[in-house]
Amino acid sequence: MQHFYNQALVSLLCLLLASGLIGYVCVDKTFMRVSLLPVSETDLQWKSEPHTDVYQGGSSQLKITDDTFSLNFNFTLTSQTQYPFAAVNLVFTGDNTEPELADLSAFDRIVFSAKCSTANTLSFAPLTFDEQVSKAGDFLTYRAPSTFFSCTSHWREIELDLTRLETPQWWFTMFKVDLSRKEYTLNKVAKLSFGSSVQTPMDTDSNVQLSQITLIGHNWFYLYLFGVLMLLLWGSYAVWLFRRHNQALIRTLRDKIQRDRPLVAYQQLSVEPLRDKDRNAILHFMATQYANADLSLDAMASEIGVSRTKINDILKSELGFTFTGYLNKLRLTEAARLLAQAEDANIAEIAYSVGYKNVSYFNKLFKEEYSCTPKIYKNLCDKTPGTST
Repeated sequence: MQHFYNQALVSLLCLLLASGLIGYVCVDKTFMRVSLLPVSETDLQWKSEPHTDVYQGGSSQLKITDDTFSLNFNFTLTSQTQYPFAAVNLVFTGDNTEPELADLSAFDRIVFSAKCSTANTLSFAPLTFDEQVSKAGDFLTYRAPSTFFSCTSHWREIELDLTRLETPQWWFTMFKVDLSRKEYTLNKVAKLSFGSSVQTPMDTDSNVQLSQITLIGHNWFYLYLFGVLMLLLWGSYAVWLFRRHNQALIRTLRDKIQRDRPLVAYQQLSVEPLRDKDRNAILHFMATQYANADLSLDAMASEIGVSRTKINDILKSELGFTFTGYLNKLRLTEAARLLAQAEDANIAEIAYSVGYKNVSYFNKLFKEEYSCTPKIYKNLCDKTPGTST
């Protein structure tokens, strides 16, 4: 059995290691973080473009000074138009740098650090393609749910919830959309916009720096996959362990039965001519009287005329057992034979037939001897040819 235990331990350690590695990968895939900066390290391809009120007749200005390692831009709002604005758009692109819709549905937050030369309140909005309203390429028709964040001369970490953005009312009015239809999706996002708000100072040169722009989200598929894989792996291990344990136990029982054959009481006792008649008398008496439930060391000593001390000394030197140990060995070996041979073996009857008055005590001794209960031993013998001979 020791080989089985060693094998089971090694397999367990390997399984724990594999579970840890799979768990690490699945958790990493479940809780996603995609950084948009620096550009060379992002998984989402995009390009920056300025966007102002010029096309509405305004004169606001915006200049991007860096979009590689951070998003750094200067802008100035003027009141020449009714709704002045200036923004930097991060336009998602494909491999050919052409605009392309990005699926951001797995993300629920965007985190970044912000710093402004003068205190400001800026806006953030993803431009999303609305299946019922939007027309491909006409960004005015795209839904732009937005939110706002404050920006000062000191670096500050900003975290925005992508699931709780508000679509501006003008969009509902312009495209005659019911105000109650506030839900939006992020599976088709054309661009992310960082820009001015109605609280942005007018006619003031402003510098904005955004760094470490990161999308954060989750994909529960990988966590479910981890659960399924663990169920399969550990379930398979449990089945393998059960089968290998049975096989190892059967091999152990076979070896034990072979080693115990000289002690089997039903065999004709073959004792070589002994130099001492006391030894002969002790071995013969125990081989024929072991099934007597009232057999004791005192009774045996009185019956064969050998002292208690000498009986134990002879058994210890000849067989390595005390009187009680050798008596239990004979009884349990005969019980094992009966369990293996009798198809309808009754455990209680067998216990009584080999000299035990207490079935629970018999079960305890049997398990200590054979590492399994009599019932399990019987089932294993029924499935294993060659154990009943």
